[in-house]
Amino acid sequence: MKKWIALGFAIIAAVLLLLLPNKPQQQYYHNQGHIFGTYYNIRYEGNEDLHHAIKQRLQEFDHSLSMFNPNSVISHINRNDSVLTDTLFEAMYHEAHAISQLSGGAFDITVAPLVNAWGFGTKSQEPRTKSQNINLDSIKAFVGYKHIRLNSHHLEKDDNRITLDASAIAKGYACDIVAELLRENGCQNLLVDIGGEVVLQGVNDKGTPWRVGITRPTIDATGAEKELQEVIASSNLCMATSGNYLQYYIVNGERRSHTIDPRSGYPVQHSLLSATVSASTCMRADALATACMVLGEQAALDMINQTIDAACYLIIADSDTLRIATSERWQF
Repeated sequence: MKKWIALGFAIIAAVLLLLLPNKPQQQYYHNQGHIFGTYYNIRYEGNEDLHHAIKQRLQEFDHSLSMFNPNSVISHINRNDSVLTDTLFEAMYHEAHAISQLSGGAFDITVAPLVNAWGFGTKSQEPRTKSQNINLDSIKAFVGYKHIRLNSHHLEKDDNRITLDASAIAKGYACDIVAELLRENGCQNLLVDIGGEVVLQGVNDKGTPWRVGITRPTIDATGAEKELQEVIASSNLCMATSGNYLQYYIVNGERRSHTIDPRSGYPVQHSLLSATVSASTCMRADALATACMVLGEQAALDMINQTIDAACYLIIADSDTLRIATSERWQF
């Protein structure tokens, strides 16, 4: 009798298992594409392919902060159109303002007129030199983060000629936004790479920490060649890199970097070639990396050492060799 009862329970259990919905099998997905004039490369472990949701989230981001999108919030602001700021723009603004204060104005999203004046803006322009007619004093009169403020979902300007450039903070922020979407969908193992800025968490498909590289800036007469200076393995990282060795032009033998110092109005000219920053968010790391490039080696180290949620890895040109300097909390 007991055997028949046990057999009955086994049959019932088998029937229930057949009736229960099958839980989707977790697997690693790889999505890639182009956005904001650059690439994205996203890997994650999940129950389903989330590429459609990722592209939708990136398009929402583009509609807020892309200077290449004429209908974005930031483009409307730059044209002095009447437009309400959204949550994405406002989060960017508050972080940008904080980094501007922290860096003493070395990071500044109102730098756009200076970037355009030196030929590095969104519009195709000719390279410029000191000897050409650039009235920096006139331009600097409407550059400065203290000349703008948020008020009831409107960006107020002290001068209508003020225009914004969020390119030094937006890619990092986009990484945070995509990583947040993945976590909302139950992903615990993920890597988000947008134009070289990265957020990573957990492990890769081999069960080991993710590995990301820091590019070695090799300068020669032909430009820059990509090779890795350092490889970092981590299971929890938000990291961004800014450098002067890829975007530049040469006029009359003079090398001009795309990094503009908002305080002086001139392209920076110092020996710091690249700054890699890790921070509590990728948006913060992105902005801090740009601030480091403006400040130069020692001032950058001083700033990062005083910032409890950040660390940096600097590559400096020292005669014909490269030298590395790291902040106190860099532990990779």
